[in-house]
Formats: sequence, C-alpha cells, structure tokens
Amino acid sequence: MNDAPHPVSGPAYGGTVDNRADIKEFLATRRARLSPREVGLPEGGARRRVPGLRREEVAVLAGVSTEWYTRLEKGHIKGVSEDVLDAVARALRLDEAERTYLFDLARVARTKPGTARRSARHEVTEQVQWMLDSVVGSAAFVADGSLDIIASNALARALYSPVFAHDPGRTNIARYQFLDTTAADFFPDWDGAANVTVALLRTEAGRDPGSKPLRELVGELSTVSEEFRTRWASHDVRLHFAGRKQFNHPEAGTIDVAFHSMNLSATGARPQVMTVYTAEPGSASEERLRLLASWDATAPDMSSPH
Repeated sequence: MNDAPHPVSGPAYGGTVDNRADIKEFLATRRARLSPREVGLPEGGARRRVPGLRREEVAVLAGVSTEWYTRLEKGHIKGVSEDVLDAVARALRLDEAERTYLFDLARVARTKPGTARRSARHEVTEQVQWMLDSVVGSAAFVADGSLDIIASNALARALYSPVFAHDPGRTNIARYQFLDTTAADFFPDWDGAANVTVALLRTEAGRDPGSKPLRELVGELSTVSEEFRTRWASHDVRLHFAGRKQFNHPEAGTIDVAFHSMNLSATGARPQVMTVYTAEPGSASEERLRLLASWDATAPDMSSPH
C-alpha cells in the first residue's frame, strides 16, 4: 500500500472519472488476502514473492484465462459481463459490500468520462425533517454519501455536539474524526470507527466518483491525515445497516447504543441515509441520553444542518 502524502489514486483526484487504478488496486488487495489453502488450491513448492494468490490462480478459480484476468486486474473492465464479474467475485470470496463495489466500478467504467460535478446542497424534504423531529428518546439523523450530516433531531445534535462544533457550516463525520483532536475521546473505539468511516467513503466513491464534494473531502483528508491515507489505500468497503456503537460524550459520559440505518432515497438517487441510535431500555445509557436531551434544551442553540 502507498502511504505517501501525495495524491492517492482513483476518483478523488483529476478532472475526469478514470477508475482503472481503483479497479487494479481493489482486485490486487482482495487477491493478496487469500491463500491457496483457503480456496482449496495446492500451496506449491516455490516460494511466493508476494502474499496471497497469484493471478493465474484467481483465473483458474474464476474459469477464465490468465491473460484475461491479468487484463481485468489492470483496470480493463469495460465489456465484462455480469456473469464473469460474478465468477471473479466468487473466486476472490467478496462479501456483499465488496461485490457491490466491484459492480459499481464496472458500471462507472462503462460510462463516458466527464468532469466532476458540484451539486447544490443536499437537502432533505420537509416530511423527512418532520419524521426526525417526531423521534423521541433516540438520536436520529440523515447523512449523505460524503458523510455530511444534512438533517437531525434535537437529541442527535446533542449527542453529536462535538461533531457539530467542529464545523457548524458543514458538519461532516469524517472530517471531525480525522482532523479534530477530541475525536479520539469521543469515539472510544477510534480505530474501529475510523475503519468504518473510510470504508463507507470508499464505497460511495465507487458508486458516485463524479461527486466533487466527495473528491474534495478525500483529497483534503488524504493530504493532512496519514491515518486516513493508510485506510483509503486498503480499499476496504462496507454496507452499514445495523450494529452497536459507543460514545464518550463530554457532558454525559459513556453512552452505548444500538443503531439501524436505512437509505431514504429512491433507487439510483444520491443516498440519504437515516441512522437512529437507541439505548437499551432501563440502562444507564438510556438515562444519559435523557440527560443529554435536558442539557440540549437549556444549552445555547447550535447551527442546524437543515
């Protein structure tokens, strides 16, 4: 992996969308993590110069020629059928998020390159804001593909108050996580949270590489944060639907929550992902969320993302 502080590959840089480097690096990193034994192939007597499977071994598993797979791993994905992509995905043992990412890379490669586009601010509808405000006892917010918080309820603003305080003009989870020194305290499992954040951004970059705000965000973080650069170079991706999370809030202390996320956008539209954080009923974390709600009602008003 390349940890250098100069521009990383892929859609974060340049005036046109050319994702051949992303295709090459993604397939190479997935191949490197598998051993012949894991996929039922003989180890062989010769010492391996690089970790993981060789290209010819992936080709055998996918049922294609070595020359064809080598060309694919060099980024030449145009014209490749879905059946063949499925075979490669199975050969590399890609999970659902990785398979989706590979198909997104193929879809983008088939489109005509164009200049990056800067869209108008991504707003939620009035009805979505009503829904967020109606949620009581849970923190609820909506983020776009760049992890900008574009709408929230009062409890989410209280829970994420350090994030909102970092940049009230553009409240971005990734920018706070990698650029604010308080983030290491706010996220007790900072490494795990950082891995998820970068994987979500990498997933969105595969889906929508023409997003100028996303390019600029990745470019900024890659320039100033080695922690971000290293994770970006790993090409890990993620679909984030449910799980558990812990916060160390400066006013309320440790808060453990379960979360569920859902995309509110129509198929093919830019994502608007609503996430709801809920504490276990009767737990200390639920009581701390209630305290946060009371604190928010008396604290000075923060800039709202809607």
